[in-house]
Order: sequence, then structure tokens, then C-alpha cells
Amino acid sequence: MKKLIAAIAATTALTTPVLAEDKAITEFRIGLLGGENAQDRLNNNECLRAKTEEVLGVPTKLFAPADYNGVIQGLLGGTIDMAWLGASGYAKTYLSDPEAVEPILVKVNLDGGYGYHSIGFARKDSGIETLEAMKGKTFGFGDPNSTSGFLIPSIEIPEITGATMDSGDYFGDVKFSGGHEQTIVGVYNGDFDGGVTWADGLGEWEDGYTSGALRRAVDAGLIDMNELVQIWKSKPIPEGPFVLRKELPEDVKVKFTALLASLPAIDPDCAYGVLAGDAKGVQPIDHDAYEVIIEARKLKSN
Repeated sequence: MKKLIAAIAATTALTTPVLAEDKAITEFRIGLLGGENAQDRLNNNECLRAKTEEVLGVPTKLFAPADYNGVIQGLLGGTIDMAWLGASGYAKTYLSDPEAVEPILVKVNLDGGYGYHSIGFARKDSGIETLEAMKGKTFGFGDPNSTSGFLIPSIEIPEITGATMDSGDYFGDVKFSGGHEQTIVGVYNGDFDGGVTWADGLGEWEDGYTSGALRRAVDAGLIDMNELVQIWKSKPIPEGPFVLRKELPEDVKVKFTALLASLPAIDPDCAYGVLAGDAKGVQPIDHDAYEVIIEARKLKSN
């Protein structure tokens, strides 16, 4: 990682074709995690695709699988080269193959930290204001490979309720929506009594905080935050890493990392879409930051 950071700092010519000593890539493929509809994901990242294509000098494509596992399997199988994974998604990828990917950068919030939260919420007119009021109600998770949409709440909420997250134990029914946007819209429309999603926890509730799935839902015009109420907030979670396949040529890694690191400065509007809202930027991160999440996934799989 230190060598990579030094190379980033020294990189100035970003638009030359990418070659390795013994091979050159013919295309670059960016995977986009599920959690919102595919077209919005593609729209938010089109600017990154275009800039990457220019920097690397090869055709660059966006892939938006229906769920988190589609991106994970693409990274493991070599059909996706880069993705912004959640911490739990990175943990699954690492546990499946420690040599598949390497973390390069992490989003930095406006307060300078790189943590975020799982946020429990309900409709304001439901009268539900706490987890205790959710007893016997329908609870919505997101994706099984989501950190904030499943892993962390499935660990922390039982510590509060004293019960499992199985349907009928504390909550009347527990369902997977398929992603953050689906959970948010599901609660908003009354399909779930409450659910969980992610946010940085900074800024104002009525704005959907400054970044995260709630902010994206507000920006897309899907919800009015004044109709929702927060009922639970997790402990800080390490933001997931941007990862690259380890087998990529070093030149590719250096040039792409430099591009992503400079994105907030060279194109703030593009960075807003890619980073799910307002952010200070990105900073280097390595595997050690995710050991706690890896251990949590190991415990859940036992």
C-alpha cells in the first residue's frame, strides 16, 4: 500500500495507454453494488466510466447486477475489475479468496472520518418511535451481503431486544427487500413497518443526512424524510473499500487509484454521484481496517 500511495503521488501522466511488462488490458469493468435501481446506479457512475476510459485508454464498462453477490462473484471470477464494496461484501470476498482483491481507497465523510451507521426507521404516522414499538411488526432487511442492511443490525439489534431476528421471535415477520432503496421505499409505502439502511449520520434528518442511501432516495424524489422517523442507530461501521482485482497490472492500479483520489477535486458533481452524496473525498485504506467485520461474518456463518 505504501508503494501504491507513493506511486499515486508521483503519477502525473494519466492519459497514456496502460501496459504491463508482459501484458496489457483490453478493457476495464466497474461493478456497481445493488441497493438502488440499475439505471440510477449507471447514471451516477457514467462520469467515472468515461474518465476511466480516457485515463486507461481502453474501453470501460459498467455492470449493475441485481444484488450484491453478483458483484462479489464477478470480482472472484475475474469478470469485474473494480467495485465499491460494503465492508461485509469485502469480508465475503476476502473469505472466499484472500488473493482476489485489494482495498485501495475509502470514502471520507465531511467530518474527516470514514465511519457510517446502520439506521433503523419507520413511518412517522405509524406511531413507531423505538425498537420496542416494533415488537410483533414486520421488519425489513436489505441484502444478505450488506453490512448496514443486514450484518450489523442482525448482531446489534438482538443485544437490545434479547431475541433473535427470526420471524416470530421478536418481530412478527422479518423479510429481505433486496437492497437499500427497496427497504426505504418499502417502509415509506407501508410494505414494512420498519427497516434498516445506511447513512453517514451527519447533517439533517430531513435531507437524508449528507450521504448514504437515504440521501440518494431524497435526491431521486422517492421519499419525503418528514414522513419518516429514526428508531435506531448502530455503532460506527467502517465504510466499505474501493477494491481492485489483485491480478491487474500495476500501471492500471496506480492510474485508476490516482483518478479516483482526484475525482472530488476535478469533478465535484461526479464525485457526489459516485460517493452517494456529499463527502470530503477519499483516502488510502488497507485490509487491516476490516478485520473486525471479517470476524463478524465468520461468527454469523457459524
